[in-house]
Amino acid sequence: MVVKSRKPNAKDQSSEKDRSQSVSGKSKRAKDGKGSAFQSKNGLFAGFIRNKLGLRPSAFARGISVLVLGKALFLSLFGQSPNLMCLFSTALIVGFLHWYHLSHIFENDRHFSHMSSLEKEMAFRTEMGLYYSYFKTIIEAPSFMDGLYMIMNDRLTEYPLVINTLKRFNLYPEVVLASWYRAYTSTMDFFGIPTKMCWTINRGEDLDPVESCEGLGDPAYFYVTFVFLLNGAMMSLFFIYGTYLSGSRLGGTVTVLCFFFNHGESTRVMWTPPLRESFSYPFLVLQMLLLTYILRTRNPSKNTMMALGISNIFFMLPWQFAQFVLLTQVASLFASYILGYLSPAKMQSVLVTHMISLAVCFLLMFGNSMLLTSFYASSLVSMWLCFLIFGASDDAHISSLIKSKFTSYQDFDTMMYTCAAEFDFIETETLIRYIKTMLLPVNVLIVGFIAGRVSLVRCFSFLVYHSLQLVAFAVLAVLIMRLKLFLTPHMCIISCLICSRQLFGWVGEKFKLQLTVVGILSIMAVQGVANLQSQWDIIGEFSNFPQEELLEWIKDNTRPNAVFAGAMPTMASVKLSTGRAIVNHPHYEDAGLRERTKMVYAMYSRKPAEVVKRNLIKLQVDYFILEDSWCTRRSKPGCSMPEIWDVEDDENAGKVPLCTVMWRDSRPHFSTVFHNNIYKVLQVPKSVRDMR
Repeated sequence: MVVKSRKPNAKDQSSEKDRSQSVSGKSKRAKDGKGSAFQSKNGLFAGFIRNKLGLRPSAFARGISVLVLGKALFLSLFGQSPNLMCLFSTALIVGFLHWYHLSHIFENDRHFSHMSSLEKEMAFRTEMGLYYSYFKTIIEAPSFMDGLYMIMNDRLTEYPLVINTLKRFNLYPEVVLASWYRAYTSTMDFFGIPTKMCWTINRGEDLDPVESCEGLGDPAYFYVTFVFLLNGAMMSLFFIYGTYLSGSRLGGTVTVLCFFFNHGESTRVMWTPPLRESFSYPFLVLQMLLLTYILRTRNPSKNTMMALGISNIFFMLPWQFAQFVLLTQVASLFASYILGYLSPAKMQSVLVTHMISLAVCFLLMFGNSMLLTSFYASSLVSMWLCFLIFGASDDAHISSLIKSKFTSYQDFDTMMYTCAAEFDFIETETLIRYIKTMLLPVNVLIVGFIAGRVSLVRCFSFLVYHSLQLVAFAVLAVLIMRLKLFLTPHMCIISCLICSRQLFGWVGEKFKLQLTVVGILSIMAVQGVANLQSQWDIIGEFSNFPQEELLEWIKDNTRPNAVFAGAMPTMASVKLSTGRAIVNHPHYEDAGLRERTKMVYAMYSRKPAEVVKRNLIKLQVDYFILEDSWCTRRSKPGCSMPEIWDVEDDENAGKVPLCTVMWRDSRPHFSTVFHNNIYKVLQVPKSVRDMR
């Protein structure tokens, strides 16, 4: 046990100065959960809300009000009824429970409440750190508009290029959250209301104590709190969705329980809050709910179509991959139309709505060409012209990735994707987990009944759409494991149909069907509860002292305008925590960035040192951060960095990798200026380089 002593700050006056709290130390967290996020300072749940997430009662009420915004949608779908408030209250409760669940796992995994600002930033690895860095830029700028100008005219991310990162990286979530954070802190400062509590954490192990802050006044806390609130609202939508699709509140319950029972396969927001899907996916759930309503309504109103368009925009703006998901949707709808389950007028209305949404996103993303050159854009045009003629387009690296799945095709960029586990084919273990929770058997049963009852299905075109959408998501998940994050939630939605009287009325009267559903849920719960317990039992903490040492050295020993290159995940941390310029980063979708990264990663090839040095000089790099692990690790045979390079650089195949040589001794090509057991910083000579 160590002492976590209160550290006074400008917003925290003398009445609290003498308080101290004994809690589990960072390196000695108790397995029984004492001192975890849910052990509040007063031993009450209210303490958790106020102190751990910074949500004072008034702020917490504002957060819950986000869920209340769904009431208008709820009323439009269900109309006025005596049970309306009961349904809406249940939706709020399940949304709150999901927020609580996410916050609990996140805190238990990271011990986030005991981390310094630098440690919190280091915890946002790879793309997460890159995205969060722009939020940090805006909140630290003299004004919001200054911050916005800085991210739209950024020279630190791909030095020496000046790029509009708002256009390139789908940063609207960071812009919105930064504006809210500035408004919140300014308002609290004006009224003299404390926004955070800061403590001195004794880390032990001969490490210096650090300051750790909790509350919405802490940028990282503010950021993750709103991510989790949004995903709590998503669970409310899942309940409404399941209830509406099945025509039964029990159906909504089935959807929610299936999601919780398969939580590890359904989302990763609790591990990676800043990723784009964390902001985007909740709006896909809303979009699909609205689409279901449109398909079930004979003549949907213009307001409903407008709501669908807005949800499309909110889904696409935060995430570059959203367009590919919508491609599967319009393909499923088009197949429904071809099979005669969807009228031409309704199909055209949906396509027009998608087109308008895409055009609006194109404008809001400052003419991002990836939107108009995607499969999604070309498919919209093609399907529209089918009521007339035909059309097409493509996206290079996506085409190559798909090609590699069905052929022996390989190149450097494709292998950078396929060698990552999340881009591999779906694991057999995942399918086994689906079977253990009964999710897969139930979905097979439901889709089988839909396919077998053609005469009934013709009256319910939305069932055909959902079945085809399930098949599309299944194909994506089989090809790219990461995309099971679309398949699993949709399987949870489909599962609600076991409560549908239209499909399973033959079981008997309503009570008998409900009893059957409860029996199925009981079987699901055997493995489902075990899955949840395994998540609740996670007791971890974040610690990365070698990287902390590296970042502190960079801040203390390099010029503010120094330029760095290295592994993409590390570069994101360098930009976020030191403010130094970098030449490559983890947002690998851009063709120009892929070429720059390839030049940087030549350090992990077998090429001569002189070639790599020229590459770095050409990119105007001052320091290269070498990591020996990137030279030796391999996720599977043929996937170490030198082996990936061998695919294109057979001329040097068989030679000792340059990274191995440089790790032993970087002379005479580079000079080593920093070295620990993980990182080695090589200074690039200034010869043949323009002076900045």
